[in-house]
Amino acid sequence: MARRVLVTGGCGFVGRHLVAKLAAEGGNEVWIIDDLSTGKAPADWEVPQLRHVGEEGGVAFHEVVGHDAVVRFIRADFVAVAQAELGMTPTLGLAKLPAFDEVYHLASVVGGRNVIDNDPLAVGIDLAIDSTFFLWSAKVARPERILYASSSAAYPIDLQEAGESRALHEDDISFEKRLGLPDYTYGWSKLTGEYLSRIAHEKYGLSVGVVRPFSGYGEDQDVVYPFPAIALRVAARRDPVRVWGSGHQTRDFVHIDDACEACLLVCRGVSDARAFNIGSGRATSFLDLAARMVAIEGYDAPVLGTEGKPVGVAERYSDAARIRDELGWAQTISLDAGIARALDYARSRLARGVEPE
Repeated sequence: MARRVLVTGGCGFVGRHLVAKLAAEGGNEVWIIDDLSTGKAPADWEVPQLRHVGEEGGVAFHEVVGHDAVVRFIRADFVAVAQAELGMTPTLGLAKLPAFDEVYHLASVVGGRNVIDNDPLAVGIDLAIDSTFFLWSAKVARPERILYASSSAAYPIDLQEAGESRALHEDDISFEKRLGLPDYTYGWSKLTGEYLSRIAHEKYGLSVGVVRPFSGYGEDQDVVYPFPAIALRVAARRDPVRVWGSGHQTRDFVHIDDACEACLLVCRGVSDARAFNIGSGRATSFLDLAARMVAIEGYDAPVLGTEGKPVGVAERYSDAARIRDELGWAQTISLDAGIARALDYARSRLARGVEPE
């Protein structure tokens, strides 16, 4: 079934891969609103590849190479577009947005651990983005289905301490019983976005699904994130290979292709604003991750920590049972397969002159 779909923040890492999934379905009319403050312009995408075919009224039209799909791109701050449609600010000279079958709300400010820890007010603007999004959805857009992209950062940090952690279950966040301290302003914004999701469903009748992705990674992810940064060092055959912090901190790594498939399932299969983890259910330390990369690359080098760098919580991994049991989602790309793909891409980055930190 062909759908008209909006992806806010669709030029970011997750957004590009989600657009690729939507294009591969065939016939979908995909819209993107993104101000390119962190994302890539469509002409620079590798997956999917887009061909610019025209522009009208501030909307750029792109054909998706190899697929029967057209992407419409509006370069603008989503908050400005939504506030104009709400009548809160003057119009931007854009035509009114059409009705959407699905909206995937990914727009947010985040840039890895360094930004979360060292520029928390810049990240806190996500509170404004999400509150404007849900007001626009309830009062103007009324989409058939909404996917709200939360984060594992919404979980209480006291459940993620060294030696005391466990697999994080969706019910560890309860707006009726328990709200622990989330992970800095990014965690607070996502926790608030989840609360707004519930209100949008319960008070305004919107169909909303919520996902809490854990540590998503992929070949073309920006090197400000640890997975591609370590892959770049290993591909360059650094000796030793450095990771931030002690390296004993753990994360739950899931490939972006699997994560996007989960987003589609939750958007189309959940309406009551319940949250679903997206993760492997396995904890991997950064020391182990780097060591596996070194082994797959086929050389010997010690893996050492780096003091004085922001590292976040000590241990974070998911209980992945809910999405598996209720929606049938399963991870299809193993960590070793994902590492091999990331190393291949890292070598191409080296060939283009990208140097590891």
